[in-house]
Amino acid sequence: MYRLVASYHHPKDPEHFLDHYRNVHAKIASQMPNCRAFTWGVCETLDGSKPPHFLIATLEWDSKEDALAALSSPIGQEGAEDVANFADAGVEMNAFETNGEI
Repeated sequence: MYRLVASYHHPKDPEHFLDHYRNVHAKIASQMPNCRAFTWGVCETLDGSKPPHFLIATLEWDSKEDALAALSSPIGQEGAEDVANFADAGVEMNAFETNGEI
């Protein structure tokens, strides 16, 4: 399994970010070709302090090749271009081959 994790920094306008993410970006991401799973959530900490990221999303494919094909597809390009519409504080992307689950 190949996983992409997008970690979004705290935006200037959290309400705008969430509205756009929920109603536009998540709908684009959920259409990624051959994506087996897409999940996202607003970050929190157990002690109530401010978390390092505002929102984290994960996408999973069977292989790195499937992920790269999806990201370079028209819907993948649409998603990449859409990030500028809501993620004013930036986003970090990490991808990896999963090594197993418990």
